[in-house]
Parts: sequence; structure tokens; C-alpha cells
Amino acid sequence: MSNANSKWSVSSRIFHWISAVLLLITWIMMLLNNNLDSNIYIGLHKAFGVSLLFWMIARVINRVFTKAPPSISMPKWQLLLSHLSHFGLYALLIAMPTVGLLMTVYGGRPVDIFGLFQIPVFVTPDRTLARFYNNLHTDVIWQAIIAFTAVHISAALYHQFVKKDNLIARMK
Repeated sequence: MSNANSKWSVSSRIFHWISAVLLLITWIMMLLNNNLDSNIYIGLHKAFGVSLLFWMIARVINRVFTKAPPSISMPKWQLLLSHLSHFGLYALLIAMPTVGLLMTVYGGRPVDIFGLFQIPVFVTPDRTLARFYNNLHTDVIWQAIIAFTAVHISAALYHQFVKKDNLIARMK
């Protein structure tokens, strides 16, 4: 099997695709919240966001203990950018829900997790910090996730359709 066809482990592929689905659902809940007159969507946005946080922590643990397939042949600068962009995505997908959680609890509100339990307010509420985390969550990290996700998908499509090295098959 060539390096381009060496697959990631089953666990890594599951973590990858469920992360993508959780991120997409979280985005959809925010879009619904912004466009419909119902508070249910912001609650679901937060619950899915916290779910993504815990999923990403599990994904990092899986990544530490799971060997990556051999890299495909590419210039060293592309390989370096690939590693940096993946690290950036992991960091952002942990930072975003963490900052969202901090924004909420500093705003004095617990986070309900699908009606199963609540993450209580574990800090002294502070409106200034809540606003700071809100701005970080919506104006900085959100933009970075959009950019990194676009780069990630564009690179995968470039490999699949321009280089035709079947890179996407490694994550199927």
C-alpha cells in the first residue's frame, strides 16, 4: 500500500468525522439562534460546544496514543504547513468552547448539557471578563476557525483533485 493510501486508524477517522459533525451542528445552532425567535438554539449551541470540547480532549488523547500513517510525498514546507495547520485546528477547537464556557459562567449563567446536567457557575461573575471572552469567542477565534477550516478543506481538495494523490481516502 502506498503512503497516499495508508489510512488513519479507525479511531482517528471516527474522531475526525464526529469532530466535523459536532462543529457543523454547533454552527447551525448559532445560525438558528440568530435567525429564529427561540432560546432553545443557544442552549443547544452551548451543549454541543461543550460536547465538542470534551470530544477534542479525547481526540488529542487518541492522537497521542495512535500512530499516524506515513506522510505522503510532498515538499518539506508543505508538510510543515500541514502539521502547523492541524495543530492550529486542534488548538482552536479546544479554545473556542473553552472560551465560550468562560464567557457564559463569567456572565453568571450555568451551562445546561442537553437537560442531563449543568455546568455550574464556578467563578465569580464578572461582566468585564464575560465581554472579553465574548469578543474573543466571536471576533477572534471564530474567524480563525473559519480560516483554518477553509485551508484544511482546500488542501484536501487540492490533493484529491489537482495532485490526484488520493489523500482523502486516508480519512474515509
